[in-house]
Amino acid sequence: MVAGLALALCAAVCMGTATVFQALGSRRTAKADTGATTDAGGGAGGGGGGARGRWGTVVAVLRGWPFLLGAGLDTAGFGAQVGALLLVPLFLVEAAVAASLAVTAVVGTFVLGLRLRRGEWTAVAVVCLGLATLAVSAGREGDGDGDEALRVTALAVSLLVVALGWFVGGRLRRGRAVVLGAAAGISFGLTATAVRLLPELSVPAVLAEPVAYAVVVSGLGGYLLLVQALQSGSVTAATAAMVICETVWPGLFGVLWLGDTTRHGYGALAAAGFAACVAGGVALARFGEAEEGQGAPRQQADDPS
Repeated sequence: MVAGLALALCAAVCMGTATVFQALGSRRTAKADTGATTDAGGGAGGGGGGARGRWGTVVAVLRGWPFLLGAGLDTAGFGAQVGALLLVPLFLVEAAVAASLAVTAVVGTFVLGLRLRRGEWTAVAVVCLGLATLAVSAGREGDGDGDEALRVTALAVSLLVVALGWFVGGRLRRGRAVVLGAAAGISFGLTATAVRLLPELSVPAVLAEPVAYAVVVSGLGGYLLLVQALQSGSVTAATAAMVICETVWPGLFGVLWLGDTTRHGYGALAAAGFAACVAGGVALARFGEAEEGQGAPRQQADDPS
């Protein structure tokens, strides 16, 4: 349990820090793209040329040093998350993922120039308290891994979520950030669930498992959807949608389907701790809200780009 909790906390730190640099990279690319469109006389149409323009923007983000650094941290975080998923219940690991927003908020004060108010520091404390509560109340990891049909279904759903998120997100004018953020969250939740559904971790067995490819599809697809979500409007809305969709359903799935448990008599306490982590994470989703000159005069000078 101690090793699993340490790995979950490591994943939270790495992923929370990675999100800050990914947001920084996305914002810099979006501003550069807007400037280039204006200089070229693109005017108000600046949609970037449809799907081709969207792909070009994504490639530009992925090539920037902030996103590359974030990707490296996310890779380390994912490795720690995989280790944690093998040792502790899924709901505890997913709560740690939500707790990564507390890390994001604190690191964002240095990198993104954010200024956390009293309510946001309170949310950080709520997240930490919720995670500590879960650490005390979590029981053993369930031994269920589903059947072959479930593992094939996980791959099919991963493909469907990424395809639908990309298709629908590209055609919305309102609510685009929320839809893309939710799709990214569902994809990341599928990644964690798919790891738990792996019956074996040996190389030959993994290569033969459909659910192993679900990990790849949902993980990479989630990244692409997240990049688009961060550029599409309110970062707060996108991140809040991502946190909710990434944490709630996988935690319930682990309890109801895979047999994850709490310590005897600690079920209500665990539920309260999980809710605190998710609620605190949602409250902290404002880490990257666009402050550059619109409605936040006390913060606009802090943006280094």
